[in-house]
Amino acid sequence: MPPEVLPADADLMRAYAAGDARAFDTLYTRHEKRLWRFVLRSVGNPATADELTQDVWLRVAQQAERYAPSASRADLPPARFSTWLFTIARNRVVDHLRASRPTHSLDGSANDADEDAPSLADTLAAPSGFGPVRRIETRQQAEQLLAAVQALPDDQREAFLLQAEADMSVADIAAATGVPFETAKNRLRYARSALRRALETLA
Repeated sequence: MPPEVLPADADLMRAYAAGDARAFDTLYTRHEKRLWRFVLRSVGNPATADELTQDVWLRVAQQAERYAPSASRADLPPARFSTWLFTIARNRVVDHLRASRPTHSLDGSANDADEDAPSLADTLAAPSGFGPVRRIETRQQAEQLLAAVQALPDDQREAFLLQAEADMSVADIAAATGVPFETAKNRLRYARSALRRALETLA
């Protein structure tokens, strides 16, 4: 039997906008883990990540009819669903951090989300066009990796997380963050270079 052809994200969004609630469930299942990890790595607190992620999915549901997979106007969202989704998430995270920056903390994030730490480590080890970073093998290394990610400048951390957790291309990251392609590319390069240097101390 030929392999099952799964519906594209854009088709699922159209179906949901037309009233098919199951289409939204499929989208949620498909993207929930990556989205939650991105928010968690950005805000550092699992409870806050839960709340913000719920807000993101609520906004996706509310804006379903506005989603345009072939955007033809500047006021329409980006064409790729995952870019649109993570742009909403990024904006929600930015709003949260602006409001809570004086008390923002990452205390407890590595422990509370330990089951997700290997995902970020595996992404670092994967080819990316910015040079290899060796694989993380222990919990201590994973915690040190997360600390190194948090130590990045905000714009570099954001770009790195959009690639590592959202699996976004440089072009997608540029679109999501509203910067030129070369700016997004440089932020990623600097972030990975800094992390590579930090992880060399774990050898």
